[in-house]
Amino acid sequence: RLGLGRGHHVVEVASNDGYLLQYVAARGIPCTGIEPTASTAAAARQRGIETVESFFGAELGLKLAAEGRQADLTAANNVLAHVPDINDFLTGFVHLLKPDGVATFEFPHLSKLIAENQFDTIYHEHFSYLSLTAVNTVFEANGLSVFDVEELPTHGGSLRVHAQRSATGRRAVTAAVANVLDRERAEGARTREYYSGFQQRAEKVKDDFLTFLLHAKRNGKKVVGYGAAAKGNTLMNFAGCRRDLLAFVVDRNPAKQGRFMPGSRIPILAEQALRDARPDYVVILPWNLRAEITRQLQYVREWGGRFVTAVPQLRIS
Repeated sequence: RLGLGRGHHVVEVASNDGYLLQYVAARGIPCTGIEPTASTAAAARQRGIETVESFFGAELGLKLAAEGRQADLTAANNVLAHVPDINDFLTGFVHLLKPDGVATFEFPHLSKLIAENQFDTIYHEHFSYLSLTAVNTVFEANGLSVFDVEELPTHGGSLRVHAQRSATGRRAVTAAVANVLDRERAEGARTREYYSGFQQRAEKVKDDFLTFLLHAKRNGKKVVGYGAAAKGNTLMNFAGCRRDLLAFVVDRNPAKQGRFMPGSRIPILAEQALRDARPDYVVILPWNLRAEITRQLQYVREWGGRFVTAVPQLRIS
């Protein structure tokens, strides 16, 4: 779409271990990652990705621009909601972008959070829960303008926003921007009432989930979890769930195995524990990956096991 090649420069903010940029590099496009975490920055360098080990903001954007490292394209995936000073963060992109450069941002869509009771995405790492309405406003206040938006299925429903420098960008605004803004307005995103029933709906999810767990326990059924995800911790702790109701959680990540779910202290085990225990129910905590995980765990059906998700409402299959 942007026609990038060897004469251009791509920068990813919150580049993690370089997983995305390795494909940019493989196309022969010069690229730089910005990642504050030492261990993941080191992993990116092992992939051959030049990585600046720092938090991003106005100061770093200015520094990179002064070094002649402005970007034709920046990518910032699932980080916009994580920054405590969103104004400083966005100003950094104005400095970093070339006059006709493009900045892309992906983040979970507030509209989906409200409509589908996604309260379990509300936890300590997130400072903001963003609609396009809010993003459009804060971008304009910091010298960026949105010219396109895509709706994605990731994280239960996300937006990918394309922006340019307000002063120098010349890309036409697509109809998609007005479509999403109009839909948010029609939903009531600008009104207090839009948010007023969210607590009650979250409590219904919690109550239905606890009712299921208690019923399973009274009937001698074994229930375990799958996926030691952050959203799962929110659900477990909001529901007051402990290992008497959920025996353990399985996760494929070796770094999590042998540890415990924060707060609930439910043990995290390797996947073999699932085959050994042959539970009656497997609660999929990262409900946004339900289809993928149920395909991976089809063998659970062999002993009559069933899959459960609690969000957006209790579902047993």
